Amino acid sequence: MTDHARQPKLAADPATPLAGAEIVVAVGGGIAAYKACELVRLLTKAGAQVTVVMTRRAQKFVGALTFQALSGRAVMTELIDPGQEHDIGHIRVADRADLMIVAPATANLIARLAAGMADDAVTAVALATRAPLLIAPSMNVNMWANPLTAANVRRLIDVAGAHVVGPGDGFLACRWTGPGRLAEPADIVAAAARLRTAPDLAGRRIVITAGPTHEPIDPVRYLGNRSSGKMGYALAAAAMQRGAAVTLIAGPTALPDPVGVDVVHVEDARAMERALADHAWGGDAVIMAAAIADFRPLAAADKKLKRTEIGLAPTIALDANPDLLAGLGAERARRGGGPLLVGFAAETHDVVNYARAKLAAKGCDLVIANDVSAPDAGFAVDTNRVIAVDAGGAVELPFGSKAAVAHRILDVVAPRLR
Repeated sequence: MTDHARQPKLAADPATPLAGAEIVVAVGGGIAAYKACELVRLLTKAGAQVTVVMTRRAQKFVGALTFQALSGRAVMTELIDPGQEHDIGHIRVADRADLMIVAPATANLIARLAAGMADDAVTAVALATRAPLLIAPSMNVNMWANPLTAANVRRLIDVAGAHVVGPGDGFLACRWTGPGRLAEPADIVAAAARLRTAPDLAGRRIVITAGPTHEPIDPVRYLGNRSSGKMGYALAAAAMQRGAAVTLIAGPTALPDPVGVDVVHVEDARAMERALADHAWGGDAVIMAAAIADFRPLAAADKKLKRTEIGLAPTIALDANPDLLAGLGAERARRGGGPLLVGFAAETHDVVNYARAKLAAKGCDLVIANDVSAPDAGFAVDTNRVIAVDAGGAVELPFGSKAAVAHRILDVVAPRLR
């Protein structure tokens, strides 16, 4: 491999893989061009600096002004622009890029890129940049299945070192059904983040629990808690970006499944216990971020309980749920080994002391503690501040978004798996 080959440049801060990254989004001329608007929005939200480059045909589907508003930057639509040629505009864009994403990459655009053409702004920037190239194909199912398209994609991978995300499979704008649909913008962003993240968890299997559990009272009502699952889901996404094979055991949440993660959905604590029995012992680490209910109704009714039947002051008999983290710690001791165990301690006061007690009582290696009464670190918010507690002491990790904090936690976990 020559030094001209496309090599990912790692972000300066691995906790925010796209923050500060210079990303070129090249928009091809297909109906899926409208999805590139959401892609640019998500990249910008993740902290990237986005420059949009469009083919002439792409401008027939979406106007350049839309992308300018979303990115906050001028959009490159022409290869020769008298207003930019004092510094050769397409070379400047190519040189500063950390990553180039082509979305949608139509059959025609893929063919032109594979042929090494440079007859418009998109192909010229692609040929001039040394940044990694991420291709998101979008086309008719028969075009995608054509051997010529397959050969062009293979050439981009083998010769140019390109990466490919998608296409999806489903109903297409051309009324055909099958592969050819542009990958969802969130999937493309996840692929971009993975290219920008050091794969220090490659080859590792990580099991993560997330969300609350709902303990049924009857078919309508349940006992639960305020956990949204955001921290556990962020950990799953971050571990996947860092190269791990991730199984997420998720209680009821309103969150979409993280891209590239194997998700097992459960409702109550006993279902989560069964899922852990199936998956935990094949993992290198188990991170217990779920807020598992301590108690459940002793007996759940098989039909909705009416107020007239239960009275104005009903009493619900409770039974203790199994302590899943303690159970894993005890089983690991019995086996004489097993995965790294990471617990979470959501407290409202005396956080570090409670975390130290939990570390000893549950038989785990690390406890991540936080004060859920804090307005910027409690349930359902998008930020968090946590303290990593182990036998050697307690370290407060930097405050940030839950996505950033997830990487900070994995910075503590990863060295323990080496």
